[in-house]
Amino acid sequence: MTSRSTTLVGGWVGRRAHRAILCALVGSVLLALSARVEIPFWPVPFTMQTFVVLALGLVYGPMLGAATVLAYLGQGLMGLPVFAAGGGPAYLAGPTGGYLIGMVPAAWIAGQLALRGWLRHPLTGVLAAGIANTAVYAVGVCWLAVWMGGVEQAITAGLLPFLPGAVMKITGAGLIGWAMTRVGRKT
Repeated sequence: MTSRSTTLVGGWVGRRAHRAILCALVGSVLLALSARVEIPFWPVPFTMQTFVVLALGLVYGPMLGAATVLAYLGQGLMGLPVFAAGGGPAYLAGPTGGYLIGMVPAAWIAGQLALRGWLRHPLTGVLAAGIANTAVYAVGVCWLAVWMGGVEQAITAGLLPFLPGAVMKITGAGLIGWAMTRVGRKT
C-alpha cells in the first residue's frame, strides 16, 4: 500500500513538475520573442519584454513567474541570443543588465499581487502590473546610473523616454491578467 501511494504522489508531482517546466520554457520563448519587438533607443532599447514579464507574473504566480524569468536570464547568460541584441555574460554586465535583472522581482511582485486578489477588477489588475513594473525601473535605473555616471543622466536616458510605452504595456498586462483570471473561473 505504501509503495502504491508513494507512486501515485510521485506521479502527481512529476506531472506538476513537467507542467511547470513546460510553462517556464514557453514563457522564456515568449520573452525571447518579445525582445525582438524593439524600438532602438540608446543606451537601452524599448522592447516588449516588460509586458511579457508582467503578464507572466500575473498569470503564472510569483514562483513560476520569477523562475521563468530566471530561466530566460540563464539562457542569455549561457550565450543564447535571447536578449534584444544578443546574449552572454557581457550583455548582462552592460547598460541593460539592471533592467533584465529587475524583471525577476517584477514577475514575483506581480504574482504576489495576483495571489492577493488584485486581479478581481481590471483597474486593480493594471495597478498590480504598474507596481510590479517599478522593480524593473528601480533596478535598471540604478544599474544604468553606474554606467552613465549619475542618477540624473540615467533617469533622463533610461526612464523618462520609456514612460508612455510603459503605460501601454502595464495596461495590457494588467488586463490580460484580469481576463485570464475570469477565464479560469468560468472553466
